Amino acid sequence: MLTGSAMLELTKPAGPSLNLAARTVPSVRLSKHSIQPLEQYWLENQSMVSTATMSTMRSLTQDWSFTQVGGGQGTKYDEWLAASQFPTTVHVELLKAKRIPDPFLGLNEWDVQWVGESDWAFKNTFEVSPKELAATNIDLVFDGLDTFASVEFNGRKILDTENQFIAYRVPVKQYLKQGANELVITFSSAFLKGRELEKASGKFHLWNGDSSRLHVRKAQYNYGWDWGPVLMTIGPWKPVSLHTYNAHFTDLDVRSQVSKALDVKVAVDFTLSEKTSGLASIVLRSAQGYAIHTENDLQFESGSARAEFHFSIGELELWYPVGYGKQPLYTVEVTVSDTQGNTLDTKTQKVSFRRVRVVQEPLVDQEGLTFLFEVNNVRIFCGGSNWIPADSFLTTLTPERYRAWLQLLVDGNQNMIRVWGGGIYEYDVFYDICDELGILVWQDFMFGCGQYPAYDSFLKLVEVEAEQNVKRLRHHPSIVIFAGNNEDYQLAESLNIVDYSDETSDFRETKFPARYIYERTLPSIVKKLCDIYYHRGSPYSTPGTVTTDKTLGDLHQWNVWHGSQEPWHNWDILAGRFVSEFGMEGYPNIRTVDYWLAGDTSERYPQSRVNNNHNKADGFERRLELYLVENFKHAFDMDSYVYYTQVMQAETLAAAYRLWRRNWRGKGREHTAGALVWQINDCWPTASWAIVDYFLRPKPAYFTISRELRPYTVGMTRKEKKIFANDLSAAKFTIATILEVWGTNSTLSEKAAKLEVTCFDLHSSWTAQFSKDVLLAPNSSTELYSGDLPGQPVRTKQSEVPRVIIVSARLIDASGTVLGRYSNWPEPFKFIKFPPIKDLGLAVSSDGDSVKLSTQKPIKGIILDVEGEDVKWSDQAIDLVPGDPQIVEAVGLKGREVKIRFLGDGTA
Repeated sequence: MLTGSAMLELTKPAGPSLNLAARTVPSVRLSKHSIQPLEQYWLENQSMVSTATMSTMRSLTQDWSFTQVGGGQGTKYDEWLAASQFPTTVHVELLKAKRIPDPFLGLNEWDVQWVGESDWAFKNTFEVSPKELAATNIDLVFDGLDTFASVEFNGRKILDTENQFIAYRVPVKQYLKQGANELVITFSSAFLKGRELEKASGKFHLWNGDSSRLHVRKAQYNYGWDWGPVLMTIGPWKPVSLHTYNAHFTDLDVRSQVSKALDVKVAVDFTLSEKTSGLASIVLRSAQGYAIHTENDLQFESGSARAEFHFSIGELELWYPVGYGKQPLYTVEVTVSDTQGNTLDTKTQKVSFRRVRVVQEPLVDQEGLTFLFEVNNVRIFCGGSNWIPADSFLTTLTPERYRAWLQLLVDGNQNMIRVWGGGIYEYDVFYDICDELGILVWQDFMFGCGQYPAYDSFLKLVEVEAEQNVKRLRHHPSIVIFAGNNEDYQLAESLNIVDYSDETSDFRETKFPARYIYERTLPSIVKKLCDIYYHRGSPYSTPGTVTTDKTLGDLHQWNVWHGSQEPWHNWDILAGRFVSEFGMEGYPNIRTVDYWLAGDTSERYPQSRVNNNHNKADGFERRLELYLVENFKHAFDMDSYVYYTQVMQAETLAAAYRLWRRNWRGKGREHTAGALVWQINDCWPTASWAIVDYFLRPKPAYFTISRELRPYTVGMTRKEKKIFANDLSAAKFTIATILEVWGTNSTLSEKAAKLEVTCFDLHSSWTAQFSKDVLLAPNSSTELYSGDLPGQPVRTKQSEVPRVIIVSARLIDASGTVLGRYSNWPEPFKFIKFPPIKDLGLAVSSDGDSVKLSTQKPIKGIILDVEGEDVKWSDQAIDLVPGDPQIVEAVGLKGREVKIRFLGDGTA
């Protein structure tokens, strides 16, 4: 929708752009949704008008050219190359023109660094008609320029920009002429400008990237992160448009209040660019297009008006997160006319109605407060992911790719996504799809891992940026929280520069000046412009408390991988009230590895230089190997290393969701109310914490998380209990193995089921089984069993090796359907002596589009693959036990032979 205002106000949804992919993204993971450029998406979602008196926006997409200022490696002196698309950025165009190597391959990233340190110009000549010239007002509108740009129009300088996240509007009627008009945008290197700003204003601390980024309002990940390359983009990354109008909307604020009783009050406020009088009509339409409420002949003075409506319970359908109800999307249409009845402007906006609360209240049985999301009086366990920009080159993204990413989230039983503060305020299409699919959005402001400044010129940029983006995003029902930054309080704590006893200072003269932004600027703007909850940062506990407090607020739990490098089995004691970041690395699909190797087989081993360049995490070799060697006997060939890191990632992340969902124990006992894995996606082909790689190929962890977020799950732990005979002796003791079993139910109704537990000895034919009828409490976990592990003798010596007993638990409903299953194995896996493959009795059969698996011995960590083009599997990282065959859907299998890997397959 259009959201316009004065010169620096946002005039259109951020982010439309044409598809200009620098490389081919395999279609196997994409949905059937039709592919269209983001620019086309924007045009199709606007209210476009053609009469002379009405507001008309013409996007300037044709006949752009670009050059390297002064000539150089990209273009010769005064050589202008035709832009292949618009909007665009320089790397994308140079790649299309074959002027640079693909930075996603090999070590090429380092051969294109000059691009981001050069100045570039884009030029366009467009025709203006007499009809357009007749308009009272004519503006040039720049939705997004990356980042420092000087704009000349018909030889006159009209604008300087210094913020990638801001849209600019410039009146140009006085400079326009009938016929050809020339627009030139000259971009200065953001990297060099940042270094100049840092030299003038001071060097500050940070994690990731170059410290000069802290002074530049640009996507911070462009400077390099511990999962992404250094690719300093530059150029017109969003549309440039010519806007003709007599008066146009500068703001439309449709705000609803849903009471606890779930009746709805709606207020519609609008403001025009001119302080004119006239009449307005407002229509609220259902998703089916019929009018639910109409307000005609609403008189307004001074270019603004307000209308209010009330709907009783049930008159409007409420919007719910996925899995809890429907996602009805209504439309508000507002048309304004002058006193003579001439239409001035019209605008439509998609809206939905829901009651959202962030609930922080005392717990019944633990210290601290809850931190949970309640939607329409329903408390929601938020299982989801963090989101980084889906490409290093944002103008290559399409609505189709966004839909494919977000559909993967829903298909994986996730209901929340966190837009991380080192990227961008995402394109409108991203939030539109979240609204449609029922995905809750945690939205950070764009500050990440840094000690940001707060001098006056910087604050002015932040204020406009925040106002524009809050206005643009506030109508989306999916957005349920704004957070001030990512990990900036944690950084300040690490430097010992934050005084939490001080809540009243101005902060700008302290060693942590950005507190002024997070505790003064942003909350006041959010409060003024919307009703969305504001949180000072992520992680953040509560005023006066450190961010690592596990009893308050949200927590980034990086003591697995980073920090103290705890075993992943300790997730239960590492829990927080809401864990908004945690993760484990794993290699992507071997096809993705081979892609970045670009045919160089001499580099196809885990420790190679090219593979090293495609993992940006400091110390990743030590940390990957730490978790591998502690838990697995593994091989080092490339295919095996991919397999073992993937299984490790899958086990680690599944354990976190399993243990933290157990902590969702009902009202007053919501000890953990959410878990958002770092991260779902990548911005380039790489090895990282992502659970789906750049090419939309899910890693095995994606599937294990999906299983742990099903509506019904069963979980287990086994823990050894050591009791000494007395307080003096260490030689006499007993070791018992305790098994605990629980179930979860995310639905709002209790569920009757049968718990079936079967124990297997891996090295004999011994089995044991018990079952019991259980009742799973609604929207809660339920404890189902606690007792000695069947078949495991009590040990009295440390040298006694426990039996290798695998425990399979299933929840089965009255119809015999398996609601949830999980197999618990003794760990670490490296101690297990797996049976010979010939003794497993593994059977694999295929009917062309599915694979049936069965076995006579328990098997751990099955991953399926084929030669050639990848298959879309319905499950991976499968544990298989006798008597419980599993069927895996395999779209694209086409009768090919299935390859199978598992722990104990003879490769290590």
